[in-house]
Amino acid sequence: MGPVIGYVPGAFDLFHVGHLNALRQARQWCDVLVAGVVADEVCVETKGVLPTVPLAERLEIVEAIGIVDAVYAEATPSKVDSWRDVGFHRIFKGDDWRDTAKGRRLEEDMARLGVEVTYFPYTLQTSSTALRKALAHRGAS
Repeated sequence: MGPVIGYVPGAFDLFHVGHLNALRQARQWCDVLVAGVVADEVCVETKGVLPTVPLAERLEIVEAIGIVDAVYAEATPSKVDSWRDVGFHRIFKGDDWRDTAKGRRLEEDMARLGVEVTYFPYTLQTSSTALRKALAHRGAS
């Protein structure tokens, strides 16, 4: 078997230590690491939130930190579509997905492709959602 390709999808908006932790952890589990940066319109469709930082800048930030071997712009919410383009063997998600409907759906889709789903601890105290709320609160003061 050739090198193990890992895939870390995410919005990577308002880049923070939770993103950094996920990328560092994923790096240990594969030979080649690709970060799937979710396009603005996909973030709106799936999370109901327009990213603060535009896609081109988020791609540049994730690539520049030196942990990933490549970045990929996710143009659809389907990880099967991402797999077709990237060809990864392992996908990494935060454990907030574990035992949820979306997590089970991901596991089923990936199992059909022979892809392993690996969960990492979600950084609860630091998230883009928490940062947005804190910034909005400061702006209201």
